[in-house]
Amino acid sequence: MKKRIIAFVSIIVVVVAAIVGFNVYRSSQRNASENTSTSSNSSAKVKKNGTVTRKGKNGKVLVVYFSRTKGVYGGALKRGNTARVADFIQEKTKGDSYEIVPQKDYPNSYDATTKVAQREQDENARPAIKNALPNVKKYSTVFIGAPIWWGEYPMIVRTFIDNVNLNGKTVIQFTTAEGSGLGNTAETLRKAYPKAKVREGFTTEGNKVKNDPSGVRSDVNKWLNGLGY
Repeated sequence: MKKRIIAFVSIIVVVVAAIVGFNVYRSSQRNASENTSTSSNSSAKVKKNGTVTRKGKNGKVLVVYFSRTKGVYGGALKRGNTARVADFIQEKTKGDSYEIVPQKDYPNSYDATTKVAQREQDENARPAIKNALPNVKKYSTVFIGAPIWWGEYPMIVRTFIDNVNLNGKTVIQFTTAEGSGLGNTAETLRKAYPKAKVREGFTTEGNKVKNDPSGVRSDVNKWLNGLGY
């Protein structure tokens, strides 16, 4: 009789241990799944309303950029030079990013693009942006990047600047160019946002981004470290 009781108790202990072990395992699997989902969402592209193209972990920083893969000096690209610099900034700051997408595409050839860019500048045009503008209220720092066209931001970037109020925020320019550097981008930002803090910008050659992306990433990180990001 005593042996039967001991055997019965032993069975109960084994069953309870199995149940506890299963619950612990299920909980660990659920947590792992949630962590993976969170990690994935931190860099996922968000298509709702076409606003933010990439979500980061730092809700205070927004990286805005205009970039092209066609009509680029040196030939077509898989990922635009300015877009790659924007990626480096977004990764370092862990902010969000927003791509300025034109409603009307620019020409596929470089020469034709330069002519359109010159005409838009002569006319002080404001080309339409296809995707919805981001809500910038929650951001304290906004980076604005683009290739330099005829010494300044492309006019479609001016469309963005005219329609988004960044006064009271920190605004930082970054550009890709083939000798024009930052152009007059700092002046443009100071004029548009007299109450914003415009900090030291970053520029690099488009061909360097194409041929030495790791070197450009290092340059971007060094620049951002100097700014405290």
